[in-house]
Order: sequence, then C-alpha cells, then structure tokens
Amino acid sequence: MQDILDYIEENRERYIEMIQTACQQPSISTQNIGIQEMAELCRSMLEGVGARAEIIPIEGGHPVVLGEIDGPSPRMLNIYNHYDVQPPEPLDLWWSEPFAAEVRDGRIWARGVADNKGHLVARICAVDAWRNVRGELPLNIRFIYEGEEEIGSTNLERFVEENRARITPADGCIWEGGGKDFNGRVRLSCGLKGICYIELAVTCANTDMHSSRATIVPNPAWRLVWALNTFKDANEQVLIEGFYDKVLEPTVEEQNILEETPFDEAEFLETFGMDSFLLGLSGQQLKIKDMFQPTCTICGIESGFNEPGGLKTVLPNTASAKIDMRLVPDQDPREICELVRAHLDRHGFDDISVKLLAAEHPAKTDLDAPLVGAVAEAVRQVQGHEPVIVPITPGSGPMYALCQAIDIPSVSGPGGGNPDSKIHAPNENMYVEDYINGIKGMAVLFEEFAKV
Repeated sequence: MQDILDYIEENRERYIEMIQTACQQPSISTQNIGIQEMAELCRSMLEGVGARAEIIPIEGGHPVVLGEIDGPSPRMLNIYNHYDVQPPEPLDLWWSEPFAAEVRDGRIWARGVADNKGHLVARICAVDAWRNVRGELPLNIRFIYEGEEEIGSTNLERFVEENRARITPADGCIWEGGGKDFNGRVRLSCGLKGICYIELAVTCANTDMHSSRATIVPNPAWRLVWALNTFKDANEQVLIEGFYDKVLEPTVEEQNILEETPFDEAEFLETFGMDSFLLGLSGQQLKIKDMFQPTCTICGIESGFNEPGGLKTVLPNTASAKIDMRLVPDQDPREICELVRAHLDRHGFDDISVKLLAAEHPAKTDLDAPLVGAVAEAVRQVQGHEPVIVPITPGSGPMYALCQAIDIPSVSGPGGGNPDSKIHAPNENMYVEDYINGIKGMAVLFEEFAKV
C-alpha cells in the first residue's frame, strides 16, 4: 500500500483543489439552489476516475447520482454520500465566504466541507490514487449520491424500491461521514438514530388583531405552548403515551463497549460553553442516554411579532412549531407521529394539526460484520491507533432504507470530521490533514475489504 499512500501525498494539492471545487458549488437542497449543477459535477468527477456514472431524475425531488467501477474481486462495496448542504445563514457569523472554500490555518472552511462533500470527494480521490498507481481497483465499487439528505431524504425510500436491482447485491456500505472524537481517535459508527420530524400548527381567528382583544379572542401561541407543555416533564421524560413502548435497551455487549468508549466530558462542555450536561448526567449514564435513548426537541416556534426592536402589540391568529424526535431501535417514525396525534386529541388539542415532515427509521449493524473489521484495520494502518467503534450515534440519516432494510451492513468510513467541524453552523471546516488521511484510509479499506 505504500506506493498508493505515497501517490496521495504527492497529489495532495490536486486533491485539495478537488474538494475546493466541490465546496465552491452551492447545493442547498431546502432552497433548490445549485442542485442540478452539483449533480452534474458529481457525475463528472466519477467519470474522471473511470466510473460509469448516471444522473437519475427523481419525480418531485432532487436527482440521485449512481456510479460503478468493476474490479477483479466478486465483492461489491456500496459508498453512500449526499451532495446537498444546509443553508449558510447567518452569513454575518462566517469568517470567510461560505462557498469560497478557503484554506487557512490548516483547515478548509466552507459550507458542506464536513457534511458531506469532504467525505464524498475523498472517496473519489482514493479511487483516483488506486487507478493511477495499480491500474484497477481490487473490488467492485458502487457510488450512491443523493441530493435530499439535508431535507430528510424524502424520496430515497421510493428510489430504493424502484431501483433495488441497481443498488444490490452489495457486501457492505460505507456511510456518509466519519471523523475524530475529542480524544483525537477516529470514531466508527455502526448505526444511526431515526427521526420523526413534525410541524404543529394552530389557527384561531382569521386575522391578527389588536392585543387588547386577548380578553375574548383565543391566542394560538398560548394554545401551542400549553400543548407543548404536555409533551415532556422537567426530568426530560417524554409524556406522549406509548412513546417508549418499543425502545430496546442496550445489550450487555453494547453497554460494555460504551464503558470502553472514551468521551472527554470536560472538553465537550468547554467547546460548547456549557457548565454541565442535562440532568447533571455523567459517565456511563450520560453515554447510554446519548446513544440509546430517544429525544423530543422543539426546533423552532413561530407566531406573531418577532422582529428586532420596536413595539407591536398584536394578538396573532396562527402559531406553529417544528419538533424533532430522534428515535432508537425499534421505534417507528410513522407510529410515533400517530401517537403524537392521539396525545394531542387526548389532552384536548384536537384543533392543533400535525404534519409529518420527515421520517427515518433507526438503523444498526452487527459489530462483528466483516466490513466493520476492514474499516477498523484501515484506521489502524493510516492513523496508528485503534478506532472507537460505537453501535449507534445520536444523528440521523437514511441508513435503514439504503442498508439494513435490504440486508446490507453499513459503517461510517475513516473520514475527516472533527468535534469542532461546526456542521450545520457558520464556519464549517475540516482539517487538511484529516481530509488527506481520509483519502488514505479509504484507499487502504479497498484492499482490506477485498481480502475478507
């Protein structure tokens, strides 16, 4: 492998330019900005390393890019990434233009560099290095790039149903991200939490009114606040009837793994300007809560007058809130949405509507899967340390639909993220060295997984 690793070092500037090019192309899915252009760029990059690549249109959604390269081994490795990014706002908090992709202080700064274009491009670069040094890859690779991950992968489940023959069979799937923890060790995730993302809305009068009418006209903002107050108690226990019925407790093996999983609590608290964790948790209790318990989070509330400065005494006629619930095995997001509806009705809030905005099942892969061992070995060879392997991480994504639902094991790759990557926030970044090592890790993985 040394010849390929040396080639990656010799071509690091070219590979940095490739990630800059990808990040300089906006691809904001929620606003449909630059999506088609980014899909075209993905196809071009795949074709540039010898892949048969195609853009597959999605009716009512953003296209999926498929690419495939043959190797001598019968083993097939799927690689999933998403080419869409979050909006960059608030712009005034960025230290440089969000789509300039500046290299500064050893980092690449850009919206989408850590989530998820840095990983997407690193995997293409690994293929480029293999083909330029050895001529062919040691196994078959299939790339699956979607453009809706940041808006809940709304159409991916339908895409899988309609194109199952084109994305199977596969012996494993490298998931979108990867990176280091607060201790500088690469963290490999074998699963994700699911998500049930809903919008609650209520309307009272047919127009805003003077606030003096609050004596006789119902206020939808209060209706919404009172309803939300029934969702959770002061001990963070979700009060929606049936919410916990299908929650699987961690196995003894999973609890033992958590015991051995390092988590620098002090570093986390300092990084995010906190004095303590919720409920004063620490140690094993904190890690179990983080990974194996579901959430119910108010993401935003909107009603009436919220503009800065001034005075507007208004009685609003509408109010809405967006709620996300991160789910664990074996919770079903659509069942949870139905429980929310029943809960509101039971508590006298049948006037509040519930709209399901995104639904993804939780996913988990066997820790003994051959793919997990191959990725771990790639980390050892490139990073020189044992990776931290975790059964599930708090984030969500369409892993279940693309992997476990069709019997494909999955694990995150040896990626380039870091605890201060500021994903979804201003000043998103990735260390240059982590990006280069992510390329090397994928190159080693190709060889290791081909041997399994």
